[in-house]
Amino acid sequence: MRENRAGNEFASIVKSNVRKCTREYRECEETAAARLNGADGGNPNVGAAVFPVPGTLAHAPGELPQPDQRGAARLRELDRSLAAIREAFPEVETDMRMCRQAAEILEGAWRERTQPVRPLPRSDEAPCTCAFCALLPTPPPRRPADYSWRRSDGPPLAVKIWPHRRETDSVLTGGWAWTRSVQDSDRDRGLRFRYEDDILVLHEYKRVETAIDIDRTREAIEEALTENYSINGARALVVGLFAAYKRSLDEYWIKLHAEGRVTLQQSTPFDIATYSLLQTMDSLFWHVPPNDELWQEETLATLVLCRVVDDMIDVRVDSLTGEIDNFWLSRIPSHEKTMLAACVIALMKYACMPESRSVLWNARLVSTTVVWMGLNGRHPLWFDGITSGSPAPADDCALCHLRPNPCIGLLTDGVSLRTAPQRLAENLGKSAARLSERCRVHCPQAWQLFHRELSSFEALHGTWKGDVEAMWEILRRTYIAAVEAWLAGGAGAREIQLDSAAVGAEMFHTLNQGTPTWQDNTALLSYLFGCAHPHFLWNGLGYAPGNLTGDWLDG
Repeated sequence: MRENRAGNEFASIVKSNVRKCTREYRECEETAAARLNGADGGNPNVGAAVFPVPGTLAHAPGELPQPDQRGAARLRELDRSLAAIREAFPEVETDMRMCRQAAEILEGAWRERTQPVRPLPRSDEAPCTCAFCALLPTPPPRRPADYSWRRSDGPPLAVKIWPHRRETDSVLTGGWAWTRSVQDSDRDRGLRFRYEDDILVLHEYKRVETAIDIDRTREAIEEALTENYSINGARALVVGLFAAYKRSLDEYWIKLHAEGRVTLQQSTPFDIATYSLLQTMDSLFWHVPPNDELWQEETLATLVLCRVVDDMIDVRVDSLTGEIDNFWLSRIPSHEKTMLAACVIALMKYACMPESRSVLWNARLVSTTVVWMGLNGRHPLWFDGITSGSPAPADDCALCHLRPNPCIGLLTDGVSLRTAPQRLAENLGKSAARLSERCRVHCPQAWQLFHRELSSFEALHGTWKGDVEAMWEILRRTYIAAVEAWLAGGAGAREIQLDSAAVGAEMFHTLNQGTPTWQDNTALLSYLFGCAHPHFLWNGLGYAPGNLTGDWLDG
């Protein structure tokens, strides 16, 4: 029997709770647009092209098989756990319903993945040749050995930002705490209680037992729950429970595949509605916003796009390990996937603008995510992003011309992406000029492009006042090194990937609260890692068909 009762109910929960964008946030978007339009002579339509992106929940989620007997048993066990949470914390009833429906969706999706791929309806239409689809890279074949450098832990931080927390002593495991400090800096709402973060660490990194004292962490959580209660604490329990469920389900099916008892397809059965719903739940695992912002449509869009940027970087390794909810592995039409990826870049550009700050708690979530992924050594931003060429020069690149956009209506009314001639600052500020001069002297081959991208960044951000010494050290070993490798035909990508983890561990403290320049440092890195030519983030899209080998984490 095929249906998607869980998907329909999940969509109904979101649609019945979502709130329209606040006037304050919309006014900030309008102010940012007016500033850019003023620089263009006041007419926003001069040289502009519009690319509509329908709301992801505009259509009902597609059908999936019902859970099998083992799946039904797992769901009954989940129901018992949720009932215990419901009795103690009835305030998070909606979160528990979302958790239950997401778990049932995953059960059906894994079953569907064991079936032969059903052919899509025949279309006589030619492949899309829009400005963004034309930029899609040709993915190289990959095998597990290509990613043997991936690890589930990370090198220890040179400067201990959280000196009493061994479990966060790396860019990889400490990145979510850093992200939360960035989000919290504008309004000083206070971080969550430590035990709430410990819940997340316990579930996500439980296999890294050398970094986490599992028994002690569990004991600390139980003790703290009795002393410090908050609705986000209860929510952390629910999303932690979902994370544990997803992990166990992944391991169950991949084990069957490895034993030859089932054959899993590389592609997954998700449509864009089901994908968006799952990623909303998955993102809540790390990025629970203040309760009064949870259902704002701008918050939901940010939560989904936070997961899309992760998928963009990981798609090729995910195609080998068996990840279930990467959008590029799904049966979403190629153009829709492409526009979802373009939304990520438009949102990152918007987050560079001063008008985006101080209004939404998760406003910089996508930007901090791409910086974290570029410095933690596990995610192949550089390994898969450094290619042997670019499909278009910067002067004629739709991604360079893509205008900033907060993508507010991503789940609801849709988004209108626009391209227009790229704006460049006439003169660099003092600090950016020093960075440019360093590059001209020490890395002359990369200098022309680097200078242009600094000019593009300052046109959005305004004068950059970051830490020149720290950012030069990071950039010469990441973005600038990657540009040099790209110009050399892609040579050295693996070495740059490995060194990105080393420089991340050495310099991560410069991105954390307490240093005067930390916010500008993060903004510049997010632009260069995610938005700048030759678009290393974008270059990782796509995968070559191959063998799914299973979920290995440490190479």
